[in-house]
Amino acid sequence: MTSRVSLVAANNPVRPRRPWTALAALSTLAWALGGCASGPRYEGQVYSGHGVAFRTGPAPATWSRLEATGGRLAFRDETNRATILVNGRCGRDADDVPLAALTGHLFLRFTERVTDEETLLPFDGREALRTVMTAKLDGVPRRFEALVMKKDGCVYDLVLIAAPEDFTAAQASFAPFASAFHAGEDVK
Repeated sequence: MTSRVSLVAANNPVRPRRPWTALAALSTLAWALGGCASGPRYEGQVYSGHGVAFRTGPAPATWSRLEATGGRLAFRDETNRATILVNGRCGRDADDVPLAALTGHLFLRFTERVTDEETLLPFDGREALRTVMTAKLDGVPRRFEALVMKKDGCVYDLVLIAAPEDFTAAQASFAPFASAFHAGEDVK
């Protein structure tokens, strides 16, 4: 009795391969694996990935990096019981949506929103909307500072979230981090 494997082998003789075919296949595999391995990075103070690149100020030693879901960078400041989020996206909302509407989208899931300050200010060579707000999430009050900027077809959000009683101290460490923000093709 002949096995199916031997029948297949008998009906499909092995053809000699060209050496460059194997090399091309290995090169393609290495390129694909290299592309998968090189994801978003934050090295030093520079983030690059997901079609955006930006530089921040130094993250204080009290901040620890978090896995960012729905954002590009996230930090936890245990000393001041605060969370810092940085997001950037290109191509969507960048041209036709006003800064106030973009800022409003950040707070859609919060209730009892009270805007304490809303100021347009120069930021990274453009204009940003800085908003300080108190709001609740699931009944828990939080205080926020959000900076929203549009630049070169991209939207950038920098957000500080803290308990109201810790907000001023958290803001002091957030300010130098945020004020050094720079986005663009020249970020290295």
